[in-house]
Amino acid sequence: MPVALADHSPDIVVYDLPPPLEYRGDLAAGEQGLNAWFATWKDGVDARVHAPEVMVSGDLAVVFGLLRMQGTKTDGFKVDSWSRLTVVLRRDGAVANGNGGWQIVHEHGSYPMLMDGSNLAATDLKPDT
Repeated sequence: MPVALADHSPDIVVYDLPPPLEYRGDLAAGEQGLNAWFATWKDGVDARVHAPEVMVSGDLAVVFGLLRMQGTKTDGFKVDSWSRLTVVLRRDGAVANGNGGWQIVHEHGSYPMLMDGSNLAATDLKPDT
């Protein structure tokens, strides 16, 4: 399993940028999709959440922020886009994953939608900072 999926709960719910609208609990599908996505990048991709905000209450935590993705696709197209990312984690004392038992139970990535009737995502926006 790729490191990117190692701390995902087996019952995870993901609302990701590519279709479908959601997938639930199938880490094998997540791994296949992730490997296929990595194969579309020439020399890998850099994806970082800038100034993430973290909230923890008991055994639940939420992390959210703006995600900057940069890289070059295999066809030479250069990507430098910002999107939104929210991750929800749950602590489970029975989980021995090296991070204190925290597992990702939900991820939600999104782009704002243009409200001009085109149904297109606004992938060219940059943060104000």
